Amino acid sequence: MWLVPEMKRALLIAGPTASGKSALAVDLARKWNGVVINADAIQVYSDLRILSARPTPDEEEIVPHRLYGHIKSATQYSVARWLEEVRLEIEATWARGLYPIITGGTGLYFRALEKGLAPVPEIPDDIRERWRSFSGNLHAELWQRDPLMAQRLLASDRQRVTRALEVVEQLPEAKSNVPLPLREAQ
Repeated sequence: MWLVPEMKRALLIAGPTASGKSALAVDLARKWNGVVINADAIQVYSDLRILSARPTPDEEEIVPHRLYGHIKSATQYSVARWLEEVRLEIEATWARGLYPIITGGTGLYFRALEKGLAPVPEIPDDIRERWRSFSGNLHAELWQRDPLMAQRLLASDRQRVTRALEVVEQLPEAKSNVPLPLREAQ
């Protein structure tokens, strides 16, 4: 028995690459009048089809597919942008009386879809570029600026450490409250 009204249901299919998610999504989309919506961070890129095990053009013709290959690989893309796009796709799918089937292997996308994202400030390009091109020890820089956040992040997690530095520089008052996901237990 479904607790959600029929027009507002969606199915989430998550799993590792080559585990059969896409075939299952297509099969269910056929049966349930659905639309397959991508939740894989690599499959959004138009020029990375082979590397990402993206559905073939033949598979994409069987049922509607959304958010596959719509971004050039040189374009900066984030979970926040995906979340905005996937919400629009889900709403559009419901509006057409179809069933959204969100499938992929990017756990962060699924967590964001289910729980949302912590608000983070827009970072000016000059700040972003300065930290992304920084050749020194990013983690040591973070220790100087926000030791509590530095404790929460692995020194090897360049992306999160860089993002923390960007936010702390943009909003110095955000020290120790930088809204980044915590490193999950290993």
